[in-house]
Amino acid sequence: MPTPILIRGGGDLASGVALRLHRTGLKVLITELDQPLAVRRTVSFAEAVYEKFVTVEGVTSRLVEPEQINSTFEAGEIPVIVDPDANILTELSISHVVDARLTKLSPKPLTAKVPLHIGLGPGFHAGDNCHAVIETRRGHTLGRVYWNGPTQPDSGQPEGDQRRVLRAPADGEILGYAQIGDHVEMGTLIAEIQPYIKNRHTKIFSPFPGIVRGLIRSGLHVTAGIKIGDVDSRDDPALCNFVSDKALAIGGAVLEAVLSRADIRSTLWNQENFIDDFE
Repeated sequence: MPTPILIRGGGDLASGVALRLHRTGLKVLITELDQPLAVRRTVSFAEAVYEKFVTVEGVTSRLVEPEQINSTFEAGEIPVIVDPDANILTELSISHVVDARLTKLSPKPLTAKVPLHIGLGPGFHAGDNCHAVIETRRGHTLGRVYWNGPTQPDSGQPEGDQRRVLRAPADGEILGYAQIGDHVEMGTLIAEIQPYIKNRHTKIFSPFPGIVRGLIRSGLHVTAGIKIGDVDSRDDPALCNFVSDKALAIGGAVLEAVLSRADIRSTLWNQENFIDDFE
């Protein structure tokens, strides 16, 4: 069995990376939280944690136990395991780790050393806390692979129209009223937060007409300031079912980084099986 690539996180950008790697024939394993907070849920493999399996652009991910990882690979699917600290690194032989959690914080050390540790975006510094880091901010440097130094710092602001990003105004439980793909008008009630103080609900309205591109699963606990939704003024519900151009660009950058190390890339494919196929 070829060595799998471990992707930490299964949100929309991580899922774009997983798609690109999976489509080249690489084995991809995703680790997630026990309650993922994906916003673009229709294109996030993390949703398998709740739904048991989810299909994104024709590729299926499935929630499994560690002993089911190989059989899931054999079925042509992407296994997802609940393992926030990536402890699976102490049990499996893994040569590549991609940290796609986008916490924008300096990561804790991995539970085991790996030949190639790739970080996405702010918080990573190539040569310090990872081997390679990939730029995630839109612009001429998006998707660049750096083998020394950091990416651009976190701007603290969303890209494009800042109003499109919906954030939780308080700690509490989110109650969603709209569905991903729904058309909304300016002022449409999309969700509300039930703070942990009686009789105090905080409502979240659409800032302009468009479609609900993303919304955190109803019933989950959220903290003040966290992104809970996204409204798209292009008003095309079909876009909700495609990973973004940004995710694909970052996925291509990860593939570049993965294939750049000739000393370890041979572990990613089963060369013996490849030869047998042509005999």
